Amino acid sequence: MEPHLFLIFGALGDLARRKLLPALFHLSTKGELGDGYFIVGIDVDENLDDKGFRSRARQMLADAGLLLNDKASQWCDQRLHYHCIGQGSRTDYGKLAGKLDALERECGLPGNRVLYLALPSDIVPNAVAGLGEAGLNQSSGWTRLVLEKPFGWDLASAQELNGEVHRYFDESQIYRTDHFLGKETVQNLLVFRFANTFFEHLWNRDHIESIQITVAESLGIEKRAAYYERAGALRDMVQNHLTQLLALVAMEAPSAFEAGAIRNEKIKVLHRIAPINPADVVLGQYVGGKIDGQGMVGYREEPGVSPNSSTETFAALKIDIPNRRWKGVPFYLRTGKRMALRCTQIVVTFHCAPASIFHPFEETCGVRPNVLVITLQPDEGFDLYFQVKNPGQPFTMTTQPLHFRYAGAFGALPDAYKTIILDVILGDQTLFVCDNEVETAWRLYDGLLKGNIPVHPYPAGSWGPAEMNRLFDGWMNRGA
Repeated sequence: MEPHLFLIFGALGDLARRKLLPALFHLSTKGELGDGYFIVGIDVDENLDDKGFRSRARQMLADAGLLLNDKASQWCDQRLHYHCIGQGSRTDYGKLAGKLDALERECGLPGNRVLYLALPSDIVPNAVAGLGEAGLNQSSGWTRLVLEKPFGWDLASAQELNGEVHRYFDESQIYRTDHFLGKETVQNLLVFRFANTFFEHLWNRDHIESIQITVAESLGIEKRAAYYERAGALRDMVQNHLTQLLALVAMEAPSAFEAGAIRNEKIKVLHRIAPINPADVVLGQYVGGKIDGQGMVGYREEPGVSPNSSTETFAALKIDIPNRRWKGVPFYLRTGKRMALRCTQIVVTFHCAPASIFHPFEETCGVRPNVLVITLQPDEGFDLYFQVKNPGQPFTMTTQPLHFRYAGAFGALPDAYKTIILDVILGDQTLFVCDNEVETAWRLYDGLLKGNIPVHPYPAGSWGPAEMNRLFDGWMNRGA
């Protein structure tokens, strides 16, 4: 691993506390960061110094459930530094540049830098400009900028943000992270499809009847009312997470397993998606209900939410891709908060055999289509449902699954942010979203965001509003 500085802008924030510092510590304990790295936490607390930040970091690691031992304390003392960015003026960024140069000279580092912007989206453009104006967009080594979603709020703002970032950083330096793509099971979609020829030969309209992609959350908005009131489910989940999963499921085989080739195929299939009819979209908002026997308030009763809010917390939509592979195969996307349970899964339903020898026995046999369920979280794995004969007479069949579980085969899977951090340091952009992908995805949903689609109530603890069954009556609900 090349020696480097890892800069966290927003080092006292939620993302740094929950994900970034714990991931960096885990990677360090496994030796995956090498020995020549240091972390600089950057925030606005002017009363904090290196010692104070290290103390905060130890508490962050404890809050993340990590055992605070001598090794963790030594890591904080040896690896962590702090810098107050003040008001983020040009002078403030100039001071940061001076500190980084001095630290690199002191530690004998070659000038490689990761700039991780763990910041609210409205601050990002100013931070990027501050970095660029201070010359922090380049160094004697490599410089890589990491951006968290949202990448804009609609097509126009996404284009504006891309333009602002490109004023100072080349696209090859930019790592737009969607943590969904860092999950091992999501990465395995490409392996599953293109390394197993018997599935790839069936992966088309001749054999597949429909595909469902569900990202269900049992949590509510978790004190993020200000953000969620502005975003809603379409912006928060559909435009990015679900669309990325859709692209990986539907894309053609890339020419190579590398960032450029994979991105090109994702963009191609996104361009082939037909305009989405508002009649094929169902939106919802959760009202009071129960999850695991515990009462839950409705969205409008959440702190910080308008009592008259029409923000959608649920979205289901039908998507058509009229290309040679997928013409006539509907893709159903669904996501929501305060649903029955936390679950991310892809359900592939295959056609029944057109001329089955068992048709004369259908009433007693119960012939069913084969179904493949790819579970991305929790209990990650694959389930293939197929038909077997029940023992004895009369002649009947039943559906049984073949199971594969990652935990059983490999043990605990690494957190997505560990993968993301390593790939940034290694300069591998495969799991990151490029400017063209971002704008293409926004273009798909821009009209829906500006439309007037009804928002239907659904009880917390359910699978969504009843109206979603008008869209598709074959939803597969985990645990149902």
